[in-house]
Amino acid sequence: MTWLITGGAGYIGAHVVRAMTEAGERTVVYDDLSTGVAERVPDGVPLVVGSVLDGARIARALTDHGVTGVVHLAAKKQVGESVELPLQYYRENVEGLRVLLEAVTAAGVPSFVFSSSAAVYGMPDVDLVTEETPCAPMSPYGETKLAGEWLVRATGRATGLATASLRYFNVAGAAAPELSDTGVSNLVPMVFERLTAKAAPRIFGDDYDTPDGTCVRDYIHVVDLAEAHVAAARALHAGPGRDLTLNIGRGEGVSVREMIDLINAVTGYDRPPTVTPRRPGDPARVVASADRAATELGWKAKHDVQDMVTSAWQGWTHHHPQAARA
Repeated sequence: MTWLITGGAGYIGAHVVRAMTEAGERTVVYDDLSTGVAERVPDGVPLVVGSVLDGARIARALTDHGVTGVVHLAAKKQVGESVELPLQYYRENVEGLRVLLEAVTAAGVPSFVFSSSAAVYGMPDVDLVTEETPCAPMSPYGETKLAGEWLVRATGRATGLATASLRYFNVAGAAAPELSDTGVSNLVPMVFERLTAKAAPRIFGDDYDTPDGTCVRDYIHVVDLAEAHVAAARALHAGPGRDLTLNIGRGEGVSVREMIDLINAVTGYDRPPTVTPRRPGDPARVVASADRAATELGWKAKHDVQDMVTSAWQGWTHHHPQAARA
């Protein structure tokens, strides 16, 4: 098998490429490098620079490299930005996916793994989110991911393309410092950024109906997430025509306050957080049931939040050496 990894020079994409390669799969990276970093692509893995909106370039990449499966991670992914730029998000995430699927089906590629998100659920009022929990996304980003799932599933039913949509929960950690998340849109790097600037971490609301009043989330190590992609890719190869929709999480909730306390302990900063007003649209609790992924893929997360924070901090200090001096 040869897998085209769109967005393979990004944070998550680079980990998927690494996991697929270590598992013995051939990989090709397709990335426009708008946020990806070419240096993340391993030696020996071809890099095709291009947009998912460029159908002709995608078609050439599929043919030139004999691609037999696609893992689609390339997308715009900032929730707040999607509210301000909905047209851009629908163009990149939905139209880009349509163009890609058109090229994939025309080339006769049999397998397609789609990067989805827990954002499709919105504010679920349940203890554990299953794949049957109603989807009610609260941002254009979440809407594009749900629309993407519909498009992937419909294409599979119409053409026989084997598909898997993986709904990621909160991703953190790194397999190696140089592959770490350089963005600051997620909680862990947001706290690192505040500590590095000698500022207190922020908690957005402490009056939620949770044990300590702060939001509870399900965190997944990026290494475990990457392994889930390997398992999904192999499941599709082994079962032509399959249609999977799976939560990728740990099934364990961690509150914002608990996560900040752990970050303080790992980094040695020990800077108490300040509480600011709630952010609109933040649900109190979003924790996955990952039972279906275990059943369908034989996959289960192995790393805990201590691993995530420790490896993420090593990556942060790799890119920000001054931060190591608490």
